[in-house]
Amino acid sequence: MLTVQNLNQYYGGSHIVRDVSFALAPGEVTVLLGRNGVGKTTLLRTLMGLVPAKSGRVLFGQRDVTHAKPEERAREGVGYVPQGREIFGRLTVEENLEMGLATREAGARIPPRVFEMFPVLKQMLRRRGGDLSGGQQQQLAIGRALAMGPKLLILDEPTEGIQPSIIKDIERAIRTLSSTGEMAILLVEQYYDFAKSLSDQYLVMERGEIIARGAGADMDRDNVRAMLAV
Repeated sequence: MLTVQNLNQYYGGSHIVRDVSFALAPGEVTVLLGRNGVGKTTLLRTLMGLVPAKSGRVLFGQRDVTHAKPEERAREGVGYVPQGREIFGRLTVEENLEMGLATREAGARIPPRVFEMFPVLKQMLRRRGGDLSGGQQQQLAIGRALAMGPKLLILDEPTEGIQPSIIKDIERAIRTLSSTGEMAILLVEQYYDFAKSLSDQYLVMERGEIIARGAGADMDRDNVRAMLAV
């Protein structure tokens, strides 16, 4: 679904993403772990085209999207839930979800599974996004990405600042999505137990490089938790 080859990214003179390569497959959750400041979010922003890659390639299916604009990647089927959620606070829940339909054909409706996964959104359709709790806003951000029917879903730290009950809801939603086999999921996460519970494969990033990778079932054996210790 997504193939990243020798990707490099700089901010000024700082080499932030260093020769990163990996591949994502449909029906699998790949977790990307690493301490704060190692380049995880910069990598995601590069994958989305929000910042241009300095070198390397990004392939989505058979198409080279290395230099494609963010909206072109979205039309191809890449859904992105950024760190901090970035919902539209003055729009209603329904209007936020409808923003996710921008890449679909005219007359498309919000997919029923959004409300099946996050029933609270249906109850709050007329409420403004800015009036929701942090956990509800995170559900809304994920729902907005799902509304576009993505083939790849990228989630940047979806548990950050979220109460435990909603973390469980998000975990169930991600597991359900991966079980359908219709999309690949790239999950950036700091919460080790949450990441391990969902991981089919893991990547560990340090100083812009992938320093370890393997099967999610081997995370404890590979002592991944110790790699994340401050």
